[in-house]
Amino acid sequence: MNDEKDEGRMEGEAESFAEMLENYTDSTSVEMRIGDRIRGRVISVGRDSVFVDTGAKTDGVVDREELQDEEGNVPFEVGDEIDLYVVGLTPDEIQLSKSFSGPGDPGVLREAFRNEVPVEGKVKAPCKGGFHVEVMKRRAFCPISQMDLRYVEDPSVYVGATYPFLITRFEENGRNIVVSRREILERESEEARKEFLEGLTEEAECEGIVTKLMPYGAFVELVPGLEGMIHISELSWSRIGKPEEVIHPGDRVKVRVIGIQEGPPGGRPRIGLSLKQMQGDPWERVREICKEGDRITGRVVRCADFGAFVEISPGVEGLVHVSEMSHVKRILKPEEVVQAGEEVTVLVKQIDESRRRISLSIRDVEGDPWSRVEDTFRPGQVVDGTVEREERYGFFVTLAPGITGLLHRSKLENLQDAGALENVRRGDQIRVMVESVDTAQRRIALGIKEETGESDWRAQPGASDSGMGSLGEQLEKALKDKEE
Repeated sequence: MNDEKDEGRMEGEAESFAEMLENYTDSTSVEMRIGDRIRGRVISVGRDSVFVDTGAKTDGVVDREELQDEEGNVPFEVGDEIDLYVVGLTPDEIQLSKSFSGPGDPGVLREAFRNEVPVEGKVKAPCKGGFHVEVMKRRAFCPISQMDLRYVEDPSVYVGATYPFLITRFEENGRNIVVSRREILERESEEARKEFLEGLTEEAECEGIVTKLMPYGAFVELVPGLEGMIHISELSWSRIGKPEEVIHPGDRVKVRVIGIQEGPPGGRPRIGLSLKQMQGDPWERVREICKEGDRITGRVVRCADFGAFVEISPGVEGLVHVSEMSHVKRILKPEEVVQAGEEVTVLVKQIDESRRRISLSIRDVEGDPWSRVEDTFRPGQVVDGTVEREERYGFFVTLAPGITGLLHRSKLENLQDAGALENVRRGDQIRVMVESVDTAQRRIALGIKEETGESDWRAQPGASDSGMGSLGEQLEKALKDKEE
């Protein structure tokens, strides 16, 4: 009884082993032909060769030199997958390559044409409409439009280089061969685009090359055949008028993805990029840039009715209100003092980080003239001034830059030739006496000094404290000038 059980068990194990062997044979016996494109897994990187698991019983082998990059390194590790072509079959190995190369008969080229297998070609010389290319010791023609993804501006840069090509036309047993490099680049670009887009998310940081500039922004190629756009507002924290102020075609830039939108059906997505966000928000470190009381040189970026905006650091602007433009005169519009593009020195008065506002002053850079007015003008002092304007109640007289006093009409009522004041105009020079100074209210009261032995307000030449004629003399002179 036990013998029967043992015999049955042995038969079952034998069947299982036979089934396993059959499954193993079926799973590893992969039929391959020269020209097939396969994806294999790197199982070993040797000094001269790289071994690849092709899924067949026999491993594939590719020359290490063919896979090396410009620095001589193999950019693949054990476990990485790689796409290659079958270029040779022997009982011991499967010869793999990125393309066909070396001397070959028309039959090999015909198979490469039928199976769309890349062949290695060397660009020999430019010719009418394209290039002469040597492919496996045979002459081929590559149209200029098929040499690259973009328009070829300088054909000479391709001469002498070796590239993989696809044979797009094979006629007369190899005497008429047309090749294309563009098709290979498009395939590679499509694969790169798919891989890139699969991992692309907003806030991702990328590197690309500026391809072209438009008035509204710049286009950046992220991977071959896939571009994103930087709007002009995302090029710089500073205000700019055109992209050329910041970047140029051919520049390699680091950008941040700020938006991804689906494109038209079958088209590519629209990718919004930002250059300035890679530099950090300057308002986050505004206290490092300036503080209250600092004197800074900035650039006027624009003027408004209420003041001028001054950029004191890239992306950081402050406002100089019209009231902060001058101590010397009343400013009605900022263009009386500054112009867009002009450099000015300003004083930082207040910083409001939460509202991103900075209050600036131009007039405080030179100091407030009223801060020392009591040392300059004292009661009883006779000074010469300029009529700034006339009001119903009197004359405002400028005594010094930024210092104006009021000569009230009540001070002139008892003067003999007070009527001459009717002819006084803005800009006329007159002589007045300081009666009082109120620094807190910024007011100076003016009058006319009463001359000894005279009943009117006119004085003789040389009689005033300053050695100049009196107010009456100035008025009479003004009258004579007008009559003449």
